[in-house]
Amino acid sequence: MADIIVQPPEPGQMLDLIRLFGNDRPVEMELGTGKGGFLLERARSLPELNLFGVEWANKYYRFAAKRMAHWEVTNVRIMRADARHLLIHHLPDDSLTALHVYHPDPWPKKRHHKRRLFQPGFVEAVARVLRRRSRLFVQTDHREYYTWIHDLLTAQPGLNIEKAGALDRQTPQATPGTNYEIKYLRQGRNIWYLIAARP
Repeated sequence: MADIIVQPPEPGQMLDLIRLFGNDRPVEMELGTGKGGFLLERARSLPELNLFGVEWANKYYRFAAKRMAHWEVTNVRIMRADARHLLIHHLPDDSLTALHVYHPDPWPKKRHHKRRLFQPGFVEAVARVLRRRSRLFVQTDHREYYTWIHDLLTAQPGLNIEKAGALDRQTPQATPGTNYEIKYLRQGRNIWYLIAARP
């Protein structure tokens, strides 16, 4: 498990993803890995990719790391860190081929909106760290947060929204379902998604 868990960078330090993974394969990142279900399926089905998971909750971060070790996946690294801070301050330009953000905390009360992951500075960083023609994938079950994210992405000239709307699980998706997605669809809840690309 020592190879899977990586320590957060020091203040002012940029991550060296080639050194982190020991190769120069394309890197996809998931912010908020939870128990690691999506990350594991992605890593097992696409061994030619490097998968970098970021999780703040210590319990889930350790659970996900143990899960990867159990399945002996070698193309995953997991870090316990603040996702927004990491992306803005420690990721190099043009370093990711995809960024996955599924069901981030919507902080529904207006006075808590400043705690949301999606803010102008975060979206600007997303456009910076994605390689050209690479994509951001987002899901949420919170309609107002979906609108909030949609407006932020629309206002960011470094990103173009390619697809957005209500998720229909009857239509084959490009990525495996997350734990939240599977749970919410079983409950009959609506899920909204956005796919934005760096042109």
